[in-house]
Amino acid sequence: MNPLRPNPLAPWVSGSVELYEGKRSKTWYVCWRDRDGQHRQRLGPAWTAKGPPDLGYFREREAKAALEAIITDVRRGASAQARTGLTFAALAQEWFEHGQLERDWSHNTIADYRSVLNAHLLPAFGQLRVESISPPKVERWRNELLREHGLSRRNANKIHAVLHAVLERAVEHHSLQENPARHVRKLRESYDAARFEFYTPDEVRALAEAAASVQDGALYLTAAFTGLRRGELVALRWGEVDFQNHVIRVIEGYSRNRRGRPKSRRSRSVPMVAEVARALTELKGREHFTGRDDLVFCAEDGGHIDGSALRRRFVLGRQAAGLRPLRFHDLRHTFGSLAINRASIVQVQAWMGHADIKTTMRYLHHKSRADEAEILAGAFGSE
Repeated sequence: MNPLRPNPLAPWVSGSVELYEGKRSKTWYVCWRDRDGQHRQRLGPAWTAKGPPDLGYFREREAKAALEAIITDVRRGASAQARTGLTFAALAQEWFEHGQLERDWSHNTIADYRSVLNAHLLPAFGQLRVESISPPKVERWRNELLREHGLSRRNANKIHAVLHAVLERAVEHHSLQENPARHVRKLRESYDAARFEFYTPDEVRALAEAAASVQDGALYLTAAFTGLRRGELVALRWGEVDFQNHVIRVIEGYSRNRRGRPKSRRSRSVPMVAEVARALTELKGREHFTGRDDLVFCAEDGGHIDGSALRRRFVLGRQAAGLRPLRFHDLRHTFGSLAINRASIVQVQAWMGHADIKTTMRYLHHKSRADEAEILAGAFGSE
């Protein structure tokens, strides 16, 4: 290209400055558009005092000057990545701390993210400067998760998504121009979320009859006929069981020996069918722990039951009843797969506490098609 000719990128470059006013401070951002799309970059805190700003602070005139410099570099084709002065380990810790405050992560989410950071991301990228992480480097690391660590494609994609989220914070807050994880394609997965098995109502009843105790039997019935998660069952209290209105209110969950909100972060109400109501009424006939604040399914001392021990008793009950070797969580799938035959997908979503209706849609694969088959039979002229 003739160096005297204007860069053909120039006609597409335009920009503006923005002052974001938060609750505690004001921050300047620059925005510009070129042929690669829209860009937004944080400059720094706004200077509100009189006189020249301190180092790292900006008035409107400094913000506009920074924007002009960026536009000039883009037009010259010389928009090189500046040093962020940040290691990935420091960035990851910042992301982790802000996520807990801004996103209000659950205890499970916090533990999962910390595990991913410690086991996979920090060993691979911790000491690297953020701007030195490239798409090829990310792709090689991602492929090693499969080849050398034996992870499934699904788990590798989940870990890659966490890496993307961490690096996106550098784009939004530390002048990283491009997120290298964004340019690495997601692995194709053979996992099919709709492929699961579930028990029939009669099999659920057989499981309840083979249970080690009246309480376990009532718990299995409640799990399969309300769709509550294991942690929600363990946290359920009598005050949330409304026999008069035939409803169970899901207020909290219990996981990793801690109480908290349900996985969806929202409370919900689930219809209580007569069979569940009878089982819980029988359970409430026990001598102790029947007050509003007492746990429905409790240990001998009235505290939370042990989740691992519950799983072991479930396996023994399943074997005693001669049932297929399904997981405890498949009792929840049993509810969704049966409920979708009588209720709308929106109702099932609300009852199960799914944040995304796509999660509920997998149960449509198990919906009876008898009525539709009759329609087609008429169209084909067959009986």
